[in-house]
Amino acid sequence: MSKNKILIVEDDNTLLEIIKYNMNKEGYLVSTADDGFKAVETAREFKPDLVILDIMLPGMNGFEVCRILRKDTNVPIIFLSAKLKKWISSRLEIGADDYLTNLLV
Repeated sequence: MSKNKILIVEDDNTLLEIIKYNMNKEGYLVSTADDGFKAVETAREFKPDLVILDIMLPGMNGFEVCRILRKDTNVPIIFLSAKLKKWISSRLEIGADDYLTNLLV
């Protein structure tokens, strides 16, 4: 049986490692990217079943990454951000499926 694949896109290395550790522990195959350009490249090569996507990224922000991925795939995308819920929820129309606010910040 193949494992479900998750792409985690986060530029905060501590948060990235926490999420990666927990997803691996639950049995998921995880790939990571720490900027927007790497996120798009990794998503195209890794073909994840889920993308957890930070919004504030170097290179290209998460909104633009989401727009690009939506042109190529219907993979579920969950935004992860320290931004206020109201701010994020008003931007879900670009193609994300849901969002989580980062409570560690």
